[in-house]
Amino acid sequence: MIRLTDVSKTYKSGVKAVDGLTLQVNDGEIFGFLGPNGAGKSTTIKMITGILSPDGGTVEIDGVNMAEQPIAAKSLIGFVPDNHEIYETLKGTEFLNFVGTMYGVDSAAMAARIDEYATIFDIKSVLPNLISSYSHGMKQKLLMVAALLHQPKVWVLDEPLTGLDPQSAFQLKQIMRKQADMGNTVFFSSHVIDVVEKVCDRIGIIDHGKLVAVDTLDNLRADGNVSLESLFLTITAHDGDKE
Repeated sequence: MIRLTDVSKTYKSGVKAVDGLTLQVNDGEIFGFLGPNGAGKSTTIKMITGILSPDGGTVEIDGVNMAEQPIAAKSLIGFVPDNHEIYETLKGTEFLNFVGTMYGVDSAAMAARIDEYATIFDIKSVLPNLISSYSHGMKQKLLMVAALLHQPKVWVLDEPLTGLDPQSAFQLKQIMRKQADMGNTVFFSSHVIDVVEKVCDRIGIIDHGKLVAVDTLDNLRADGNVSLESLFLTITAHDGDKE
């Protein structure tokens, strides 16, 4: 479970990126997080994962307060960021062993999980190679594997489909569903609205740092069978943009 209570974040420039956001993402669900560029998505994700500290409010991961017990809270999270800043001077196997060891995964379990997920994402053959030789998509797959090694209670994915081939994108969606069915929490941010529409149990939309909608897609489109894309554009349309 992820619980944000009245969370806010203002940068030194004076920009209030997140403004009093309260949100609960439950065990056993895939939650889609949408918003225009600059709406506060990335800032929210960085506060959920403990990369940034909020100015006010609380972040809890499975009941653990991020500010009070940051290591315990972070140990519950598997995070796939929207960039590929990774230790390129390591080999793929070295990176995965480092991540697994950092999370306290025993060697036998780590080897089994590396084999399982590297096979699923079709990168097993390149793991002995330096990460600097990897393509954009391979690095993305490596980060997927790394984020799953410690069997996280909460899986946070920020634009995870970027650079993935269709087969790997399909496998990712399958794993997301499996994680939720196991009772874990999947928090999924993406600009690929049709994928969010198909795989997510609930959807939240943030705009100008505020949560402007959160519900199941069926409830959000209560007035008709409108697409999520149309719904998103309507909800986030500003007065000056409306005709």
